[in-house]
Amino acid sequence: MTDQNDSCCQGNKTKSPTQDATNGDLSAVGFVSEYDVPKMDCPSEEGIIRMALEGVKPSVVLEFDTPNRKVRIFHGEDTEAVEERMLSIGLGARRKSTEPVSDDAIACAQETAQDTAEKEMGVLKWLLAINGIMFVVEIVVGWWAQSTGLIADSLDMFADAAVYGVALYAVGQSAQMKLRAAHFSGWLQVILALGALSEVVRRFLYGSEPDSNLMMSFGLIALAANVLCLALITKHREGGVHMRASWIFSANDVIANLGIIIAGALVAWTGSRYPDLIIGFIIAGVVLNGAYRILKLRS
Repeated sequence: MTDQNDSCCQGNKTKSPTQDATNGDLSAVGFVSEYDVPKMDCPSEEGIIRMALEGVKPSVVLEFDTPNRKVRIFHGEDTEAVEERMLSIGLGARRKSTEPVSDDAIACAQETAQDTAEKEMGVLKWLLAINGIMFVVEIVVGWWAQSTGLIADSLDMFADAAVYGVALYAVGQSAQMKLRAAHFSGWLQVILALGALSEVVRRFLYGSEPDSNLMMSFGLIALAANVLCLALITKHREGGVHMRASWIFSANDVIANLGIIIAGALVAWTGSRYPDLIIGFIIAGVVLNGAYRILKLRS
């Protein structure tokens, strides 16, 4: 193993800020494979990778470096099975290397997982609550304001909440139960995203009068909610890359919120409904793509 593998538990046994491990069965671990995953840029993709590898026996241990789009997988002699799962999720994964792993590195990965799990669970609960509440608020106000942008942004909140909810529910469950929970959240996202897209089409064909004031007001509220998520995650960013990646995920949501606010301003300025329809279509499409990735998972 390289020095990096052994260094994360040296000295005072604090881990590298660019490593985050998940619990797994270490008894049959003998190798570590490193993958480049160019489309992995948020906890949603991390969750997809975790769930995709749930069915691999013996179970694996994962270390994510999401900002650099890399994942290291501690596994047994089933290199081909691991690679098949990584290629199946559609994130552009490419295996860079596979090499034997030392007992010290395995123990380090397990210790890292135990140290970070409790902190991550606490933050996940807060993120779930914030995103769940904002989903309900935005979808109600979006319908009232005739804004497809707000409706679609509420689905983005739901997609986040679904990822965090599945992660919390799946703790201690079997691989099959985790897969069922993931597919349930995926189908909910599909239904809601298709509903939002159909609403975009309906309002395009039959007209709408989006309320620009409500769009901007609740776009700002959603922005404040995601800034709060950023603040919560920032306090724990040194706990592991999963928290750091969650920060990136919420930062991406802030961009969507800014899109709603800009679309509302354009609606007020031009008197046209098209900025609202365009931002609604874009956000709903992003949610639908995420749901598709989840539903591709298999046990």
